[in-house]
Amino acid sequence: MTAKYCSNTGCPQRDSTECKEYVGAPNVNPRDRKERTGARLLDRILQRDNLNKAYLQVERNHGAPGIDGMTVEEALPWLKEHKEELLESIRNGSYKPSPVRRKDIPKPDGGTRQLGIPTVIDRVIQQAIAQILIPIYEPQFSDASYGYRPGRNAKQAIRKVKKYAEEGYTHAVQVDLSKYFDTIGHDMLLNLLRQTIKDERVIKLIKKYLKSGIMENGVIVRTEKGTPQGGPLSPLLANIYLNEFDQEWAKRGVKHIRYADDIVILTKSKRAAEHQLESSKKYLEGKLKLTMNTGKSKVVSVFAIKRFKFLGFCLGKNGNGIYIRAHRKSLNKAKQKLRAITKRNRGRTVRTIMVEIAQYMKGWLGYYYIADMKRILKSWDEWLRRRLRMYIWKQWKKPRTRVKNLRILGISQDQAYQWGNTRLGYWRIAGSPVLKCSITNEKLARAGYRNILEMYEQIRRKHLND
Repeated sequence: MTAKYCSNTGCPQRDSTECKEYVGAPNVNPRDRKERTGARLLDRILQRDNLNKAYLQVERNHGAPGIDGMTVEEALPWLKEHKEELLESIRNGSYKPSPVRRKDIPKPDGGTRQLGIPTVIDRVIQQAIAQILIPIYEPQFSDASYGYRPGRNAKQAIRKVKKYAEEGYTHAVQVDLSKYFDTIGHDMLLNLLRQTIKDERVIKLIKKYLKSGIMENGVIVRTEKGTPQGGPLSPLLANIYLNEFDQEWAKRGVKHIRYADDIVILTKSKRAAEHQLESSKKYLEGKLKLTMNTGKSKVVSVFAIKRFKFLGFCLGKNGNGIYIRAHRKSLNKAKQKLRAITKRNRGRTVRTIMVEIAQYMKGWLGYYYIADMKRILKSWDEWLRRRLRMYIWKQWKKPRTRVKNLRILGISQDQAYQWGNTRLGYWRIAGSPVLKCSITNEKLARAGYRNILEMYEQIRRKHLND
């Protein structure tokens, strides 16, 4: 195995912002699909080029070590030395994946998301499997599915919700699955895989990953169900499982959008929506053996800005029609992050703080740019400039220093002395005319502050014109 490895596939499940997983997976011609899923499928997975791509993708994702402590950097020498015995063990069925390392990730709602981190070697093998299976399964997936698929993303999903709302589908069923990835039934999943995959060796290998166990507090816990979030193969397996729901609802002619385990069903009336809520529960729990969170699954208007939330977005309506908004929880979370970045006691230079603000907002706006929020971002700019003035004032510390710097910035001797010795609080001073006149918007811009509203408009122009 050489150091040449690349792929666009595979990444852990989506967090607060979106990853670009599985981009570029080619479609499979139906004529040769049978050949590509047949008895030699494992051989294709273990081909040198495919393994090289898999390693490079794992290297790009980096990630934490698994239970063996091996880092991504340490994996390549190991793979070079043990390549032949590793491949032979996979071919003859003796290979045994390591248990995944459990890691709890805090969720915005206060709970935790349990990640299962495979070893680097297992991540490479899973990645190699995913790269071959994704183009095979892509033609089978529904147009209603947007998560962890080539060329599909959350922004397309919320745009589809908007389109349906414009067509009169203004009542939504928000389906919340309780710990979806941890509750996927192994037997049903493997049976679904067998409908397409005819190489039983591949089925057995995937089964081994499903049954590999979890290391918790030094103890290995058996896994009787679920596919751990954190492995490159899990997003694909999760989509295969819920594709059954997608296809069934498509047969019924019901409008729905799914991003991984986030499901929204749209109807034209509240009564129809209530019926869909009951039907969804019956199918998901009865047929797929999943658990629907009845406390969070609900019927709402798509314009209920406090109650309707999908992938961090919601919808609004005005005289110009229906538009996409960033949900208030998404806005509040972002503002909390900005408040933490500009906290007065961080002990960093103001220029460093400005760089951190720009870096964070570039990523955040890269996800939320489709939302209409000019007024909000204009107010954020004003608020952040005030926070920066407060930060600068705190760094000046002593009255003598403050007087000196105010004089340098063009404030008269009397005013500089008066304000430099004031006992007003930091926030009040930051909003005072004297700081606005001395630490002007223009000076902050020259020092490195990037106007958020301008960043937003630039990103929108770039992407919305594509």
